[in-house]
Amino acid sequence: MPALSPYAADLARVPAVEHSTEVLGSRTHWVDYGPADAARTVVLVHGFRGDHHGLGPVIAQLPEVRLIAPDLPGFGTSEALVDREHDLEGYTAWLDAFLRATGVHGTAVLLGHSFGSIVVSAAVASGVPTPRVILVNPIGQNALAGPRGVLTRLAVGFYRVGAALPEKLGFAVLRSRLVTRIMSVTMAKTDDRALRRWIHEEHDRYFSAFASRQSLLEAFRTSVSHDVSEFAPSIQQRTLLIAADEDDITPLEAQRRLVTLFPDAALEVIEGVGHLIHYEKPLEAAAAIRRFVA
Repeated sequence: MPALSPYAADLARVPAVEHSTEVLGSRTHWVDYGPADAARTVVLVHGFRGDHHGLGPVIAQLPEVRLIAPDLPGFGTSEALVDREHDLEGYTAWLDAFLRATGVHGTAVLLGHSFGSIVVSAAVASGVPTPRVILVNPIGQNALAGPRGVLTRLAVGFYRVGAALPEKLGFAVLRSRLVTRIMSVTMAKTDDRALRRWIHEEHDRYFSAFASRQSLLEAFRTSVSHDVSEFAPSIQQRTLLIAADEDDITPLEAQRRLVTLFPDAALEVIEGVGHLIHYEKPLEAAAAIRRFVA
């Protein structure tokens, strides 16, 4: 029997309308949560290999805010980019066009989680307008430099193997449930067995929804080739970093260095959690977001 989401009841009470919109020649799937006439709108950009479902626990705690949650191109049920690589230039162009298509260009706060923090930072630094920026579990240093650098190198090898194999076999390798479970077990920090089980099942459900092997490999190369520190000095907007004290990808000392690179930023640290703030500590994350956008 599937594990029950501890956030399902709260999320069910939030109005949600699904959309599919053409952006730069391909279809982007997105969900419009909350009241259409809310005082503030926040656009949520999820992490690598995830989709909009991952930020659902945070959405569930912010019923008074309009939250627009797209699936990044090539992930979830969004189509891959057309005639563009899934690199930062491609994602920045897509995000700018998506904000225009949804009518919130220049008015919505931009929030990025994990890989999404890189996409949002690169976009804002390049001139995509927003009143404020929120980065959850921001990637503040090169993934190869963190305490899990060895695992990152193994991941690089894994994706290289997936790219080199014949297509059908390569797809099977890249969608391996065993690899997904190893990743999930490594990142989850909670001692709550029921919550851990639900987190693992969420990763099983959504981590293998990608449009093509090529788009996945391009996105992976982008995710390990950049970090937020490259763009922080160019972001003039007020920025909130929501970090975790047990994050293995960007440890706390790196987050403390990262916040000093922004012209105007604050760091909020959530204790007892790692890179899965959105799953394990969504109430605390939502409270920080609410204070920041109020």
